[in-house]
Amino acid sequence: MHDMKTLILKQFDGLGALSHEEIMIPSPKKREVRVKVSACGLNFADLLMTKGTYQKMPSLPFAPGGEICGVVDAVGEDIDPAWRGTRVAAYCGSGGLAEYVVVDAASCAPAPHGVSDEEVAAIPVAYGSAELALVRRARLQSGEVLVVPGAGGGVGLTAVEIGTLMGARVIALARGPEKAAAATDKGADIVLDTEKFDLKTPALRDKVLTLTDGHGADVIFDPVGGELGNALLRATAFEARYMPIGFASGDVPQLKANHLLVKNVDVLGFWWGAYFEKAPEAMAESLMRLFDLAADGKIKPLVSDVFPLDRAVDGLRLIEDRKATGKVVITMPF
Repeated sequence: MHDMKTLILKQFDGLGALSHEEIMIPSPKKREVRVKVSACGLNFADLLMTKGTYQKMPSLPFAPGGEICGVVDAVGEDIDPAWRGTRVAAYCGSGGLAEYVVVDAASCAPAPHGVSDEEVAAIPVAYGSAELALVRRARLQSGEVLVVPGAGGGVGLTAVEIGTLMGARVIALARGPEKAAAATDKGADIVLDTEKFDLKTPALRDKVLTLTDGHGADVIFDPVGGELGNALLRATAFEARYMPIGFASGDVPQLKANHLLVKNVDVLGFWWGAYFEKAPEAMAESLMRLFDLAADGKIKPLVSDVFPLDRAVDGLRLIEDRKATGKVVITMPF
């Protein structure tokens, strides 16, 4: 078996611990397929993995990269050989920053026609998170007010886009004019620049309440956390749903129970990766809905930056420095 190029982490010491190496191409086992990777989407979770702080960690050494697009080139003994040659999207958790990766066959879905490899690789985690969170967990209804902080990033932008498709009134919070413009392009009704608010005062709460005629936010899709999450919690409507999606700020908000009590607010935890093990059918159904939307042109991932594998660390650093508007994707050196 020939070797393949990959980006390997051997110790939990951040981006500086990543190194480019050539290792043996893996072989699929039972219930697995091997994918020749063409593109791999990057996520904030990949940064956490390099530090050993993600909620579910693979064993060292490993390659980051949890979502891919590529072509199945080998199958396990119990997998239909017809899978060979199929262009697929797959969630692999880790290992995607490599020329080949072995994944559970159940995590693969045929890639939609007419959608580029880079765009397909940008769909599973970000769009999957937004779609399952808003449809299954928040049960967002047409006409409700959806507030999305971090709306200039990959996951936030998808929540704006999905929420708009669901008929919500979307208030997006983004940092700076470029990210604000991206949120507007994805359908946000109102975009607020978070740099203009002192989060230690009621200014942001008052602005959201004014924009909604005193109603407040019905659903808050929050991938940021920290002071911003706490500030928005004070701007909720009666029986609102607050969804912690992630903590890009690096600060996990400590929610005050009295704020939840007086407005009957639900806190709905959401981690997309849990569905891979706990409810794979829900994940599969969500991905198929998203691929249909992509094939019909109703959603279009914003792939803002594309790097080759030998510059994957540059892509990860863009996310770490919060300079990425949209999705960062890595392509393989074929």
